[in-house]
Amino acid sequence: MGARPRRATTADAGVVAQLLHDFNGEFSTPSPGTDVLTSRLTLLLAGEDVVVLLVGEPASGLAVLSFRPNVWYEGPVAILDELYVRPDLRGRRLGSALLDAACDLLRDRGGALMEINVDGEDTGARRFYEAHGFTNTEPDGTDPMLYYYREL
Repeated sequence: MGARPRRATTADAGVVAQLLHDFNGEFSTPSPGTDVLTSRLTLLLAGEDVVVLLVGEPASGLAVLSFRPNVWYEGPVAILDELYVRPDLRGRRLGSALLDAACDLLRDRGGALMEINVDGEDTGARRFYEAHGFTNTEPDGTDPMLYYYREL
């Protein structure tokens, strides 16, 4: 299995949908199902605002990135919406390969900021991102940043 990520195409929508559905299932998080996800992904992957990187053959991990303009940066800002590697393949640096490829893609697009939301109790994910240079404090700050949301 290669550790070199590739960009998903619309033909990969079903594979991406299954990986995302499996990810949610692993953490007992609701999923709209693979049919709904495949339909959404077919549209999203045809554009440039959402990019999915896949790793492995067959695909066994993914990174989902959303790009947007931001008043504080000249280039786009990206949010890493999801990073997932199948449980039986963890520990093989596939997640690191995906994260590195995501950062490279953002830099190639002229971006300078990647944002990631992590559940506070997910210490493994927090440790992973911190080991890759991400922080949850502002420069010269000590209090962690918080993320709030509201579904409308």
